Amino acid sequence: GSGKTTFIRETAAKLAGRLRLGVIVGDLATDNDAARLRTAGIPVVQITTGTVCHLDADMVAKAAAQMDLDKLDVLVIENVGNLVCPADYDLGEDLRVVLLSVTEGEDKPLKYPPMFHSAHVAVVTKSDMAAAAGFNRKLALRNLERVSHHARIFELSAKTGDGMKPWLDFLAEQRAA
Repeated sequence: GSGKTTFIRETAAKLAGRLRLGVIVGDLATDNDAARLRTAGIPVVQITTGTVCHLDADMVAKAAAQMDLDKLDVLVIENVGNLVCPADYDLGEDLRVVLLSVTEGEDKPLKYPPMFHSAHVAVVTKSDMAAAAGFNRKLALRNLERVSHHARIFELSAKTGDGMKPWLDFLAEQRAA
């Protein structure tokens, strides 16, 4: 519910012609997210985990073997959607990104510190819904700073596109580096 799939789909669509993205997506039971991501015209491999609440390096390696990685600039791994289990698993990522939706509340970084502390980037999503959700931006940023003091923070709405440009530029800069 944080907006991961929309965020990734819109990132891929807006970077088309600039960076080539592919996605490995994990979900417990469906391929719904993979189907949504394919609408951006990008390669997607689905991992259905059953009862497992996270992806591990072996799962990702098997999925990556199904992709032509030489044709990608960025491989995104969309882990199973929870803020507990994935924090403890190294998937070989160069950049760990965690999403905090304004609809989830300002306290998520304090409730799930391992996930937020392990992230290089924290993205506050669904900013277009902040007022309706009664989101306290200052408190949320203070909580992120407390737990994720080292992380780069972006605030955006993938749905409206507001705030996406700084994220897209950052991702392109990271890839170039």
